[in-house]
Amino acid sequence: MSAPSAVPASDPGPQAAVTDGARALLARLDALRGRVSALVEGRSVGDPTADDPLRGLYLSQEAVRHLLGRRPEAADGPPGGAGEEAAPGDRLARLAGSAGLNALDVAVLLVALAPDVDRTFEPLYGYLNDDVSRRRATVGLALDLCGASAQSAAARARLHAGAPLLALGLLEVDEPERPFLTRALRVPDRLIGHLLGDDTPDAALLGLLRPLPEPLPSGPAADGFTDRLAALLASGRATVYLRERRGGDGLAAYAAALRAAGLDGLCCAEPGEQVAALLREARLSGRAVVVPALPEQPGPLVRALGAAPDVTVLMADPRPYDPYWCPEDPLVLDAPERRDGDTAAWRAALGADADGFDLAATVAPYRLGGDRARRAARAARALAAFDGGPLTAAHVRSGAHGQSASGLEGHTRRIRPAVDWDDLVLPEGPLEQLRELALRARHRDRVLGDWRLSAGGGRGRGVLGLFAGDSGTGKTLSAEVVAADLGLDLYVVQLSSVVDKYVGETEKNLERIFTEADRTDAVLLFDEADAVFGKRSEVKGAHDRYANMESSYLLQRLESFDGIALLTTNLRANIDEAFTRRLDLVVDFPFPDPGQRLALWRHGLAHVPSVEGLDPAALARDFELAGGSIRSAVVTAAYLAAGRGGEVTAQDLLEGARREYRKAGRLVPGEGTW
Repeated sequence: MSAPSAVPASDPGPQAAVTDGARALLARLDALRGRVSALVEGRSVGDPTADDPLRGLYLSQEAVRHLLGRRPEAADGPPGGAGEEAAPGDRLARLAGSAGLNALDVAVLLVALAPDVDRTFEPLYGYLNDDVSRRRATVGLALDLCGASAQSAAARARLHAGAPLLALGLLEVDEPERPFLTRALRVPDRLIGHLLGDDTPDAALLGLLRPLPEPLPSGPAADGFTDRLAALLASGRATVYLRERRGGDGLAAYAAALRAAGLDGLCCAEPGEQVAALLREARLSGRAVVVPALPEQPGPLVRALGAAPDVTVLMADPRPYDPYWCPEDPLVLDAPERRDGDTAAWRAALGADADGFDLAATVAPYRLGGDRARRAARAARALAAFDGGPLTAAHVRSGAHGQSASGLEGHTRRIRPAVDWDDLVLPEGPLEQLRELALRARHRDRVLGDWRLSAGGGRGRGVLGLFAGDSGTGKTLSAEVVAADLGLDLYVVQLSSVVDKYVGETEKNLERIFTEADRTDAVLLFDEADAVFGKRSEVKGAHDRYANMESSYLLQRLESFDGIALLTTNLRANIDEAFTRRLDLVVDFPFPDPGQRLALWRHGLAHVPSVEGLDPAALARDFELAGGSIRSAVVTAAYLAAGRGGEVTAQDLLEGARREYRKAGRLVPGEGTW
């Protein structure tokens, strides 16, 4: 390959399509081209293989003697260094300042990216590398072009793993198996695009980044926190860890503070193996990194993020910060709590569409932090549009349901309530208590928070109720009705998946349930609660001791619970008195009297085809059945009628009632002993 006598000028394309950043970078490359041309001319002088078309494919004896007699070229200084005045829009100069790069770093970076911006550098680098197939700059070639000695320890150190160029992800050194000076240098495509004026995020981050939520209205306490956090972010680089009580509160606080500070952020929930790409994108765009949730093992991620010396990193998670995660601790703060059912936030999200119903009563049970209220509002509008009518409270509840994803299914059974208050046949006393229970769930934030009636001592704002009564008196149905009135799902705890024979495992299972219920808008039901909330007893053996430990754990956990939990029992005396003291309401479900039994029979037959004039009054008087048994009797009668293709008759109902008596082992009226 013969040495070129002149280097062709670059063709950047139509000037109208070239950004200021691209023009500045091309100007730097023009200066580099002159340096390359001079080095090519210098190396070709006296080179016996300069005109050999196969140069670089083999080494002759003359070429070996020429290489042995050659000394490293000297230069006046690195091309494109700090001494040059930066052109308008020169993103490389701005990057050098923010990343702490010196003149040699900038020059090496320029040498490495040249073939990716101007293809005329490829054959020149092949010539200088003495290998036509190696068309990228090597470490040795970069040092030569920058006027640095290949034997300089300080110069070589700028290309080691801990140096800024490599540590910040701005340069990659390929082929580690080769000798150091012949290792190829590569600049990430994202950096080249940025220097040319392209602000499209790195392709490696596609699917990982999500926009920051628009800040929603919040209370005075949250506003004060936002102002202080915004002042911190505006003052320079910061690393902050927010511990949140509810998922999304930390992200909402960060979004509000960044907006108040006039800054932007890259929100990435699960960066995984793309941490380096995420930090590089933050450096190039001048934005903060926002991680709204940490993985199960957060240590490696926190250390990687905390090691970035020039990037603001904002993290949020429900777990307390562990000093073992990172040697350099971030600023650890508690995220401000968003009030349950924050009407201002919902009204901002729904606008005038919320004027047609009582918005405050509708959203009171929901604890949607962050941008989830806005997402719920968007879903509610979509449902209303699908139904072809105005926005209603039912649409808002459905939208909120979708934002309350839960991990409770592993230990509980989910029930979507399909009942209402009309389905309950109870005396006025228990019915009023049930309505009060729903009232407490709606207004607990105002009473316990705003009015400062919380008991203190780390106690939560949960609502706890006990339903006591005989089997079939309506305890589980009442829990479903309360959940339906609040617009929440009912999760029935499956004791078979909670109670474990191994010591400590039951407590762990219960902790998982309580933790998940704390962050989920749902009603938790412990059916037949005697199994886990039973009385503590005198310790006479290891079994008694560990049983008492479970009860003690539950007593402590109930005090810090923030959700809604209901307990049912057939025998109130079996429940430990310490649990009873911590309950908000104890509702006793009496056995129905004849009048209530008649109402239950009629309610069960309301939608069943029956013969004309069917009156269950005699059954209500003669058969002492609870509501659950009456329903079973009606179901039996309905199957009998369906089997013969007719309507339910009095004889069908009588047969259903008799079967319920027989199941209970009771004497059937009119049959004597059986």
